[in-house]
Amino acid sequence: MQKKLLMLLVAVSAFVVAGVSAPAGGGYSVVKKISVSGQGGWDYLTVDDAARRLYVSHGTQVEILNVDTGESLGSIATMGVHGIALAPEFNHGFVSDGKANKVLMFDLKTDKVLAEIPSAKNPDGIIYDPATQRVFAFNGGSNSATAVNAATGKVAGTVDLGGGPEFAAADGNGYVFDNLEDESQVLKINARELKVEDRWPTAPCSSPSSMAIDRANRRLFVGCRSKVMAVVNADTGQVITTLPIGDHVDATAFDPDTKLIFNSNGEGTITVIRQENPDKYSVVETVTTVPRAKTMALDPKTHRLFLSTAENGQFEVLVVGK
Repeated sequence: MQKKLLMLLVAVSAFVVAGVSAPAGGGYSVVKKISVSGQGGWDYLTVDDAARRLYVSHGTQVEILNVDTGESLGSIATMGVHGIALAPEFNHGFVSDGKANKVLMFDLKTDKVLAEIPSAKNPDGIIYDPATQRVFAFNGGSNSATAVNAATGKVAGTVDLGGGPEFAAADGNGYVFDNLEDESQVLKINARELKVEDRWPTAPCSSPSSMAIDRANRRLFVGCRSKVMAVVNADTGQVITTLPIGDHVDATAFDPDTKLIFNSNGEGTITVIRQENPDKYSVVETVTTVPRAKTMALDPKTHRLFLSTAENGQFEVLVVGK
């Protein structure tokens, strides 16, 4: 009897210890794979959480999927898509067509291309700034950004960046932030005046390639190819802290409801980081995905993640959740 009681106490103690040490917010895994027909590479994905649509870059077209079921809803033809930005108040979407050196404006309901807007060479990362109602396409081949009026599709101007841009984020107050991967800098861009106001070094985070923002707490989350994520004060440019992440990060996403930050890495992992408070962070877990699954989008409604990759020549979208 005493021996059984002792064994029970040991088992209970082990369970309690395991429960205490298990990181809150963990437990993510690949829960589904959506096969998409056709060949070609891929780049960014974008979720329209209100319309329940997922826009996926795939070679020479944008694949449009139902976020909840994975059903194909159509596609948009391009010469070579990189990213997709949405301005739902105008019923407009925008595609950076890197091979055509254009930004395509399309109707969010019909998916019909409404305009082909000239940009500088190789528009790549693209975001929408709701404060200025402008879309910013970051031109990897000319170290510049093209600003487009989201309502009319007219070019509002060009910003000289002084380095090779990667991904960007808007704070909702009229400022856009962008990584310069080759300079290891974050730029603070006045989205109304179309000029760079500040250049902040990201050291010890080098070769920054991905970015997300916590608008409420004014924090930028910058994923770097030096295998760290930097937390940057969006007002001062101070690097508050860095945390280890996987190799070849290419996308970072922040979930304001769960306070989790996700970094998708080309090695085939997602590094999950928890925001304890605006200045304190901890690594929660490393999720195994598939090699080359390095671009990612977050659905804020379901808290699931979507990543593009290819296995055995088959293009697919991974769904990561609990």
